[in-house]
Amino acid sequence: MKTIKTILILLICLLLPLIIGGVSGYATAAGIKSWYLNLIKPSFNPPNYLFGPVWTFLYLLMGISLFLIWRAEPGKERTNSLVIFTIQISLNFLWSFLFFKFNLLGIAFIEIILIWLSIVCMILIFRRVNQTAAYLQIPYLLWVTFASVLNGYIWFLN
Repeated sequence: MKTIKTILILLICLLLPLIIGGVSGYATAAGIKSWYLNLIKPSFNPPNYLFGPVWTFLYLLMGISLFLIWRAEPGKERTNSLVIFTIQISLNFLWSFLFFKFNLLGIAFIEIILIWLSIVCMILIFRRVNQTAAYLQIPYLLWVTFASVLNGYIWFLN
């Protein structure tokens, strides 16, 4: 019975970021297919088809990390880890709306910096609970670093 419960918790932890990312992507897809195409973008802008697989991979890593944190001993550090996870995934969700739906490039740039800071905090707080969970977030930090530069350049160029 414990194995079934563990598998169920793992599935929930994996699905949660995937669903949040999927809802955000679905809700803002019209902006990607119209308004975004007409923006001036820097030469290092990746092709659009790359974003889906990258984000899927990153959301899966988030889910694995969430599972590792969830399984940790209950306490203040675990609670803090769950809070910072919630903050960063909420900021992540909001960014697509600011950028793609409302076309607020400057506000989106400020907000992506907040995402970056929340990921750094998440890694530091996760590390106190589970080092693997923390290190699994390094690709996310690297991608958001790149996305921040990209957002900044697009804002500057447009």
